[in-house]
Amino acid sequence: MARLHLLRVFCDENDSGGNPLAVFLNGAEVPPEARQRVAADLGLPETVFVDDAARGVVRIFTPAVELNFAGHPAVGTAWLLQERRSPVSALRVQAGEAAVRYEGGDAFVAGRPEWGPPWELEQLGSTTAVEALDGPPDGHDLVSAWAWLDEANGVVRARVFGPGVGVDEDEATGSAAVRLCSALGRSLDIRQGRASRILAQPLDGGWVEIGGRCVLDAERAYS
Repeated sequence: MARLHLLRVFCDENDSGGNPLAVFLNGAEVPPEARQRVAADLGLPETVFVDDAARGVVRIFTPAVELNFAGHPAVGTAWLLQERRSPVSALRVQAGEAAVRYEGGDAFVAGRPEWGPPWELEQLGSTTAVEALDGPPDGHDLVSAWAWLDEANGVVRARVFGPGVGVDEDEATGSAAVRLCSALGRSLDIRQGRASRILAQPLDGGWVEIGGRCVLDAERAYS
């Protein structure tokens, strides 16, 4: 019987919010041909299967598709490996090798804007306009709608809609944060969803580092 960890990634300082994530630290317990079905059964935004914990080899699935990279699964898995196995210096996702850093109990992962779903970035005129959305603006199926909350300090309010990858609205989206940080070329403090917080900073060579607080909610058997 497989062992499943359920956590939330990109929580705020009070451990509120965060995007739900399922992680099978022993990915071999779930055969490759069953993984998409398991991800759909769990119904969380993403499910991760760790195929080599020591080397950080992982595969990432939404309920509908497999992704070559996704931010909150990468950050959450890096954090969980430190908590339950041992820290890693990188995660090996299908898109490539993503450097990992730990600081103060939090995990940070570097990604590239071309990795992950091709999120569109839609700047709205105010945070009020962001809050008023009842779905993706202009019918887009992969879009991050955002506005400045405090431009001087790099604080952004965002909502991300991904029906194109089987997620109507995502609570906290690391790959979209990578794209936004890259486009703006500055460090960001992104407040997304109900109470989630993503920290992002540009690195040399077109890389962007994202990270934040994670909380483990449960560990249980999965049949």
